[in-house]
Formats: sequence, C-alpha cells, structure tokens
Amino acid sequence: MADIEAQRLANLQNKEKLLAELNLNSRAITSTKSQTVKRENGLSTKKRKIEVADRPTRSSARIQQAGERPSYKEEPDSVRATTVSRVKVRTRPNANASASVTDLKEEVRLSPAPDVETMRENWSKWEAEGSAPNRDEVGAFHFEDFPLFVPNKSPEEMIREGCFGGSYWRPLKSRRLGIVIEDDWKELPPEWTEGLDVHGKLTSPDYDADVNKYKVACGQSIEGWEASGWIMHEYDVRGWFQWYCRFFQGRRCPDDDRQVSRWRKCVGPTGRWKRMLLKAYLKQGVREVFDDGEDEDTREVSPVMHQTCHHWAYEIKQHDLDDAWQSTG
Repeated sequence: MADIEAQRLANLQNKEKLLAELNLNSRAITSTKSQTVKRENGLSTKKRKIEVADRPTRSSARIQQAGERPSYKEEPDSVRATTVSRVKVRTRPNANASASVTDLKEEVRLSPAPDVETMRENWSKWEAEGSAPNRDEVGAFHFEDFPLFVPNKSPEEMIREGCFGGSYWRPLKSRRLGIVIEDDWKELPPEWTEGLDVHGKLTSPDYDADVNKYKVACGQSIEGWEASGWIMHEYDVRGWFQWYCRFFQGRRCPDDDRQVSRWRKCVGPTGRWKRMLLKAYLKQGVREVFDDGEDEDTREVSPVMHQTCHHWAYEIKQHDLDDAWQSTG
C-alpha cells in the first residue's frame, strides 16, 4: 500500500514538473511571437519613440519645379527669398474645343505676414545718408556712392514733363499687404509739386496717355509689378519711381543695388530699351534725336520706347545718337 502511495506522489511530482516546463515554454513562445510581430511591424521592443520619416527619394514634377521646400523651423521672423510660380490655366468651354493654356507666372515671396504698421513708419522715417548728385555738361546725374547709376532726368523733371499717365500716386490697394496706400505723394519735396495739377499729373484714378511727355501709354501698372514680384514692400510699396524719388533725396536702403541693376539693364550703357531705341534710329536713318515739342516735321522714332526710357529716368540725347552712328563706322 505504501508503495502505491509513493508511486502516486512520484507521478504527481512528475506531472507538476512537466506542467511547469510546459508553462515556461508557452511564455517563451508567446514572447518570441510578440517580438516577431513587432519586428515585422517595424516597432521596437523598447519604449516607443516618435521618429520623422525620411524624405522620399522621388517626388512629382510639380514639387521638383518648386525647388527646396521651405523650412518652418528656421528664421521664423525673417522674409524668405524663396519664390514659387503660379500658372493660370484657361479651361476649355466644351470637350470639342482646343486646349488653351496661358502661362502667367507670378513671383510670390514666401514670407510671414507683414507687420504693416512698422512698414508704414519705415516708409517715411528714413534720414538722408547720401549726398546730393552732381550734374555734368550733358545732363547726367552722378551719385558719389553709386557711380554706375547715371540717370539724366530728375524726379521733378519726370513729374512736370509727364509720366506714368498721371496716375502713379493714385490711391493704391496692395494685394500683398491688404491695405490702401494714398496721399504718400505728400512726402515729395514741396518744390517738386509747386503749381502742379496734382490730380492730373499725380493722383488721377485713370491712366491718361496725353499726360505723358510723348503722348503714348506704355508699361505695366503698379498692380502688375506687384504681381510679378518686382516690388519690395518693406522699402517702396509703389516700386521703382518711388524708390528713385527717395534715393535722389539721399535715402539709402538694402534695395538700392537691385534697383540700380534694373535701371542699368533697361537704360544703362548697354540697357535693353536704350539699345533698341538707338537701333530704331539707325534703321530709319535718322541722325537727330526726336523730342516732343520741337519741329513738328521732325520724324518721330518710337514714342513708346522714348516714353519707356523716360519712365526709367533717362532720355536719349544727341550725343547718344552720335555715338551710335559713329560705332557703325
């Protein structure tokens, strides 16, 4: 009897030992399965961390054309120079009509919302730093600190002779800033506008070609310049001519180099408009400069290009034409 009881206890102990071993194996198998699932799902067995996925090596053509994506962690308060292009598409009126796509590219500055009030203050808070220009015997102005900038029309002369259709200083709504700018013509020196028909010469709501010196319309509107990205709002909300008025009075700002470069490309020694106008004189065989108000029988050579140069504070003079003819041999 005792032997039977001993055998029974031994069997129970063996079963308990076997169950213990089976339980351990079950846990090990469960743990192994869990780790395998985690590895397959890309999860670590350690404490979970948030990781930023790597930038994909492939991207669409639209994203590639946009260039580097802007970083929103760097320079949060500064105006970024990155630009993007917008393309406006004219859709077809029906399925049978031919597609017509017009690429109207706008340079759009990616920047934080502007501090408009600070801008307003800075527009008129500047103090003159540059000295007054000297004028040489052929009428060109020379600025000591910008020797490559040699316009031959002062802002006052441009205004009195007629420019920008008399509407340059009209009330202007800036789409970029979302405000209306008006009465800033009053910043001009009083002698520049003394006795002037301000409404007709400066603030006309409509562009009047007859106001212009050469009685023709030319160029884009300020809104067009803004849409094309030519305007640096933090300095001159109306663009080039406003910059020139302030520069002529001695203001200096970080936009000076850019504006002088634009002037040189238009009417500098090899500027596009100056070169094209002189070429027109040579092509037509004209040896005397056309100037409105002179002999009515004088042959007119491209009043539009003349007015364009005038808007850039330059007027073709006889010595320019003489030099052009001399260069032909």
